[in-house]
Amino acid sequence: MKWFKKLPALLALMMLPAFIAPVAGQTIDEILARGKVIIAVDVTTPPHGRIDENGKPDGFDPALARLVAKNLGVEAELVPVTSQNRIPFLLSNRVDMVISLFSITPDRAKQIWYSNPYANDASVLAAAAGVTVKTLEDLSGKRVGVPRRTLQDQILTDAAIKDIKLMRYDDESTAIQALLSNQIDVLGTGSLVPNELNKRAPGKNYEVKIVLREAHYGIGIRKGQIDLQQWLNILVYTLEKNGTLNELAVKYRGAPLPKLPTL
Repeated sequence: MKWFKKLPALLALMMLPAFIAPVAGQTIDEILARGKVIIAVDVTTPPHGRIDENGKPDGFDPALARLVAKNLGVEAELVPVTSQNRIPFLLSNRVDMVISLFSITPDRAKQIWYSNPYANDASVLAAAAGVTVKTLEDLSGKRVGVPRRTLQDQILTDAAIKDIKLMRYDDESTAIQALLSNQIDVLGTGSLVPNELNKRAPGKNYEVKIVLREAHYGIGIRKGQIDLQQWLNILVYTLEKNGTLNELAVKYRGAPLPKLPTL
């Protein structure tokens, strides 16, 4: 069964953590004492996150989350989140950290802290080859779908394009399914998604039309967690230097990463 057909079960899975009492650790020592690290991950945006054939989180971000647990020497509990609830889950102590296509932005940094970047990407507009979109003005009159509270949502909202039909979805998989079923003309997404679309729905030749903004992903934690941020920075540094991040990138993204910046 294709990943985008699993939406009902996926949404039910995402709702389960909302009923869990806050259990997140505030320090590395608390996480070690508990013997488990609770990490929020995206499972709706391949190749960074999806649900595999066994119903388990898979992709670049879940793989990195499991490496975090392995290097801490604790069990990994992966909690599916969407773009709009990952910060609330973090701030309400439902998770210890977020590894979920979390683009580093000054606005988000008012609420949470980030590790150094572990991957790069770009927010883009994607559509089938036959759809003409060369500038933002070309979106006038078109149905454009975006996941809520993503960079592409923010950029297109701020652009205030005349007559755009901006349609917001609760998660990436719903927005993608809207594109595949011709409910929208253009999708605001990550730069790697069109390749995934073409694997699953060949023939329309989905492609990037406009790059809205380059981005880097960081691991999100609560403000003030200095020891956890330091440890995560060292882990990201180590995984980049020993080639592990590139191995994950080749496996899931199809190409090695460029040199990553530090904060």
